[in-house]
Amino acid sequence: MIYSYIMLLQTTSKSPLFPIVMNLFLAFFALISLNSCNQNVDEPQISIEQKIGQMIMVGFRGMSIDDKHWIVRDIKDYNIGGVILFDYDVPNREPVRNIESPEQVRLLNNTLQKITEKPLFVAVDQEGGRVNRLKARYGFPDMPSHEYIGNINHPDSTRNIVNVIANAVLHAGFNINFAPVVDLNTNPNNPIIGKMGRSFSDDYNMVSKHSCIFIEQHRNNGVIAVPKHFPGHGSTWNDSHYGMADVTETWDEEELIPYRYLIDNVSVDMIMSAHIMNRNWNADHPATLSYEVMTTLLRDELGFEGVLVSDDMQMGAITEYYGLEQAVTLAVNAGIDVLIFANNSVYDSEIVGKVVDIIKIGVEEGIIPEERIRESYNRIMKLKNERL
Repeated sequence: MIYSYIMLLQTTSKSPLFPIVMNLFLAFFALISLNSCNQNVDEPQISIEQKIGQMIMVGFRGMSIDDKHWIVRDIKDYNIGGVILFDYDVPNREPVRNIESPEQVRLLNNTLQKITEKPLFVAVDQEGGRVNRLKARYGFPDMPSHEYIGNINHPDSTRNIVNVIANAVLHAGFNINFAPVVDLNTNPNNPIIGKMGRSFSDDYNMVSKHSCIFIEQHRNNGVIAVPKHFPGHGSTWNDSHYGMADVTETWDEEELIPYRYLIDNVSVDMIMSAHIMNRNWNADHPATLSYEVMTTLLRDELGFEGVLVSDDMQMGAITEYYGLEQAVTLAVNAGIDVLIFANNSVYDSEIVGKVVDIIKIGVEEGIIPEERIRESYNRIMKLKNERL
């Protein structure tokens, strides 16, 4: 096209039409240049604090909310990117948190979405089996576990079961389901995966197949499914909710195969990290806080381009070994885009402001590159613009 315009200019240079053609030429390419630039420039009205806010997903208490609730304050003041809901409040040890019926939770989620101009990620853990926040006793469908699905091992059955799960999640007002569990059941005595029936199988082909169907059925229902826990929690002997889970001697390369398959064959929008320690990757830090795992392995080697979300940053595998400032800084520099503070191990209504300040000061002091914030913000907004 450029060549054609150049030839046109040459043939009209001595013509009375030359000034008109030249002006059209310059205006045309100025427009192309402007559009090209606009595709790569961040929104100028968005402050660094607001971009950081999009990187935070937080849990809160309340079956309903009003303008006095701190979650409303933080959505408005900090532009937080998402919330996560639970049915059971662990710190208070009582089943009074966010969920008591389909109608109630749908109203709560709709209220949350009306508070902000940008859509919120509204997330839930609805795997089926033992990890069901939307339980049958609250009026939701009773859904079987991954282990049950894997034992049947029939694609049509998986498709039908997951369609019910995804439909329930959607109609309750959620747009993110933190599932499927892609961990291989390499250690059946694993207290948090194997013993809870959360894995489809110890066979990576079966895990890949059923995880693929799980993600596709959620997409068909308009819900973002999030495979977890990268790079594989199936071989651990302890629970990362309460302390460090070390897989240095037990992890196997086969645990990456389902992730390779999903990234290559399905549109994977999000992946959740694992707080597991493997000293062959990083001698000092667990996967969530490791650049070698989150960026070198997941992004560079496996080619994942979507949003990378942490497991709960208030779990024991993090809090028992790291202060908040160190953990947040390491996670962001490792490549995490969305930091989850579920507020369901401890409860801190001021956690969002603390995290925003940590990241902002880290950027100002050169500890966290500002480019990392732009990368995460752009990934998050791209996903929201495409899927929400």
